[in-house]
Amino acid sequence: TNYINYILLKQFLDEHIFRIEKLVGKFVENIFLLIEDKNILSIQIGIKQKNYNPSKSKAYLQSLVTNAKDLFKKNYPNEKIMHILINEYIVDGISYSFLKDNLQFEQLNLVIQFKSISDEMVYNLNKVLQNYHITISQYLDENYIKNFFKEDIEISNMAYKILNGCNENEVIIVQKNPKKLGFFEKFF
Repeated sequence: TNYINYILLKQFLDEHIFRIEKLVGKFVENIFLLIEDKNILSIQIGIKQKNYNPSKSKAYLQSLVTNAKDLFKKNYPNEKIMHILINEYIVDGISYSFLKDNLQFEQLNLVIQFKSISDEMVYNLNKVLQNYHITISQYLDENYIKNFFKEDIEISNMAYKILNGCNENEVIIVQKNPKKLGFFEKFF
């Protein structure tokens, strides 16, 4: 779509959210949102790093991905990252689609693809959903998910598999502190 009709989304939620919650038997609080929108930004970044202490460590891989993410955030500060995909590994001049285990290298190059949406879209979606006490846990690019799977299965099953690490080349972003701890949880 060219835009999200937030009025139509609000109308849909007004008409259906209570029925959905009744069918599920729980309040809908956290959701994963699949977005199919031509305004999803898809950028590829090539990045390389020399390994001065040739080792089998994945620390260099993590360092490269972190550097690429920081570079993306610096150049696109008003974007929310949905997916980080490593499209190509170039190890000492040899290209791989997957990184082999225990591979020693002197130089590692990566081609990393970022998929993101605007902070404005995130803000508007959160603003509509907060009226229903719903938070979006993660945003997903529907086109990426559909193109990753060649089989004909439900989109919800595809999204579930992606969220659970089905794509070995997708970097999963983990928050340092996933939830706020209470006083006693911090203390003990």
